[in-house]
Amino acid sequence: MAGIIAKKNQAKLAEQIFKGTHFSRAEVERLLDMFRELVPQQKCKMDRAKFRTVLHNTFQMTDDILMDRVFKAFDTDNDSAINMKEWVFGLSIFLRGSLMEKMKYCFEVYDLNGDGYIQREEMFHMLKNCLIKQPTEEDPDEGVRDLVETTVKLMDLDKDGRLSFEDYSKSVEQENLLLEAFGQCLPDAKYVQSFDEIYADR
Repeated sequence: MAGIIAKKNQAKLAEQIFKGTHFSRAEVERLLDMFRELVPQQKCKMDRAKFRTVLHNTFQMTDDILMDRVFKAFDTDNDSAINMKEWVFGLSIFLRGSLMEKMKYCFEVYDLNGDGYIQREEMFHMLKNCLIKQPTEEDPDEGVRDLVETTVKLMDLDKDGRLSFEDYSKSVEQENLLLEAFGQCLPDAKYVQSFDEIYADR
């Protein structure tokens, strides 16, 4: 009986939210089914550890800092857990977002302290994790600092030494490859495709 009620509520939720996403109603229902398979019945919310497992196993993400930041971007009510609605809306941008939606999302992920800017220290912190250290390098951090300076020169359009959303979005509009300039926070196309093969409407 409880299962039937839960299924009814789930169908109702899918009906309410699918129009605000890039998914069809049937796709939202499948994503809600996936959520319920991942989250124990009594909990109704996905914790950080489970979410990171999904990012790692489904989308091959490995960077600890960025996985935590992706979790924060999904967790819009800041209660340190992801509910069904946040799961669907988050995946809508993550998998099918417009360029503007993806830019807002990536900027939020990269703005580690949430002050509305990507500062040099934040760039250093993220890029340090992305780069493969060469055993011959005297000071591996030197290469990261050089990369930060190059990035600031390229993207800091108002020359204030940090990236505002305007700097970032204008740079990305000119060169789409800069969308994930500070590390992978969106899934590779091949993983989107394999996800779609299971969950998308054909």
